[in-house]
Order: sequence, then C-alpha cells, then structure tokens
Amino acid sequence: MERAGSQGQERSAGQEPVVVGLVAASGLPHELAEPLADELPGLLRSRYPEVEWKAIVRVEPLAGTAGRSADLVQLTYKRLLREGWKLAICLTDLPLHLGRRPVTAYASAALGVGVVSVPALGAVTVESRLRDAVLRLIRGLLGEDLSDRRPSDHRRRPILRRRLRELASPVGAVDVEDDQTVQFVTAAGRGNLRLLLGMVRANRPWRLVVGLSRVLVAALGTAAFGLSSPGIWLIADGMGPLRQALLTLASLSVTCVLLIAFHGLWEQSPRDREARERVVLINLATATTVAIGIITLYLALFVINVVCGWALIAPGVLLSQVRHQVGPGDYVSLALLVTALATIASALGAALESAETVREAAYGYRPDETPDAGQDGR
Repeated sequence: MERAGSQGQERSAGQEPVVVGLVAASGLPHELAEPLADELPGLLRSRYPEVEWKAIVRVEPLAGTAGRSADLVQLTYKRLLREGWKLAICLTDLPLHLGRRPVTAYASAALGVGVVSVPALGAVTVESRLRDAVLRLIRGLLGEDLSDRRPSDHRRRPILRRRLRELASPVGAVDVEDDQTVQFVTAAGRGNLRLLLGMVRANRPWRLVVGLSRVLVAALGTAAFGLSSPGIWLIADGMGPLRQALLTLASLSVTCVLLIAFHGLWEQSPRDREARERVVLINLATATTVAIGIITLYLALFVINVVCGWALIAPGVLLSQVRHQVGPGDYVSLALLVTALATIASALGAALESAETVREAAYGYRPDETPDAGQDGR
C-alpha cells in the first residue's frame, strides 16, 4: 500500500519523493500504520517543504511475535534496501529494550532505520502517540536535535537541508552556485564524503567502547597485568621506536578487524546499484566508527598506563630490572607496550559481547523513552 502527499505543490527539478517505509507487524501495528501512512506525507511536507514525501506500508510477520528473536533494526534495514526506500520505521507489538532499559522507540541515523513499540504507547490515544513517536524518530534520522521539543524552522541547520536534498535527488545533492548555475554532486564527489562524515558522527564512535563492558574489563585487566610484570618491563626496554610503532598499528588493525568480523558488522553488497552504493557508505561508516572507537580506547588506556606506571613503579624498582638509568622515556615505552597488549585483549573481550550489544554500540541507536514526546505536526 502506498500513500503520497498532495500533488498541488510542484517538486523541485530533478527530485524524487523521499519514501518512508512503514514495516508493520500483523494485527494492531498494521491497522495503525494504514491511517498513519495517509497523514504522514502531509505532516512531513509541512515541516520539511524542501522535498516531496511518500509513505508506504508493508506487513512483516517477523516484526511481531512470530519473529521474537529477530533483530528488528537489521530486519527493517534489509527491507529498506530491498524496497529502495530512503527511511524506514518498524512498528512492532513487542516490548523494546536498549541494553537493559525499556524504551518506547529507538533509531539509527546511520542506517536510516527506526523502531517503535506500539504496546509502550499505552492504551488510550494510541494513534496520536504513534504519530508523534514516528515524527520524532524521523527528526532524529534526519539529524535534528531530539532534545528540542519544538525546534523552529529558522534554527534548522544547513546540514539538514543538504540531507533532505541528498535523499530526494536521484543523481546526488543539488548545488546552486552564485550565478544560479545548478550542479549535481555525483556519488564520487564531496556530497558523499559529507554524508559519510554525518553518518559517522551519528554513530558517536567516541562512545563505542563505553557500551561494551567486556571489552573494557579485558583491556583494563591486561593493562594491570602488564604493568605489574617484570617480564613486560624487559620486553618494553628492548623494543625500539620502529617496533613500538608497528606493534601499535598491528594492535589497532587487528582489534578493528576482529570486532567487525566477530559480529558481522560488514554488510554484504546487494545486486541493486543504488542499494549497493548505500551499503558501501554504511560499511565505510562502520569501519570508521570502529576505528575511531578503538583509537579512543587506545589513547585512554595509554594515558592511564603512563599515570599508573609512574605512580606504582618506583624508578629504583624499574632500574633493578632494566639495569640502566631510568627516565620518562622508559615509562612511555612501557605504557606503549602494555596499551598495545591491552588493545588486542579488548578484541578477545569483544568476542564475548552479544551481537545485539555490539550493534547498538556501533550503529548509534538513540532511545526515545517518552511515548508522548514531541508534538510535531499537530
């Protein structure tokens, strides 16, 4: 079933409608999705008049009790690629949890996917609450600040307008030069680089490791062992700058590859060209997110190891092992080795994390815990 907005307004040249797919579980979610699809294009057009909007409803049994063990984000994301939609919202009759917290809805801006738990909306005025929740999720998928309940149009950032043009244009983002010449930025141009950077920012890579408790435990445990081991002190003393640099690069690379491989974060390329280009962007964003997250972990561990090494290992104790004058460089060399070993250990800790936990950390799911939050479109 498809719903399109009024054709009274003329679309911008070269633009296609931005299609929002509503993937609904059988039963109540599907019944609610039908009237929502009628309203949604008009509500979105009133807020984002830069583009035309269309809403499409698809029934997905696995989004309900029949697919209780299914990953709803991945299920919706694969449907988005298959259908060629720009954004997708899954309406499920299952309760949602982000980690251990119950939530009404959550979204991944990097994937362009959101999920809403219909039962969490309550028993009364469900239609209006669902409409508000979906509008709020779409705001998040477009990059708006969800902490602002009623953001005004004049506060909307230029990046949001660019994002809308990129979604609506079949050939890329439209740039209008000072002389009114219209240019289209192709997939190989700076438009996609800008989009990639926006996807990485949406993933919040600096918070990646914070959500992975077993990674932190493995890294800190290995660091503690290394700082207290005289054998590690001797190895660090015998390593030159080149070996230290190679070990650092190897530890970062191995950890990133293992984290991605263990949990299937690398998406397979589909046959459809447009879907393939989107998957390439998402894979690049995933790799960049993981790399920045692991580098952040490495730098934090290095600082901790330098401070703890200097505070816990007296120069005389270190001197008795390395048998030469001890200076700041020796503590830095020891911290580099211990940090590299701890980083590799963190990859082994990542193997013990659940796939759901890693995906939530890597893809930047953002929860919406207030079922009546956001009054857009009323």
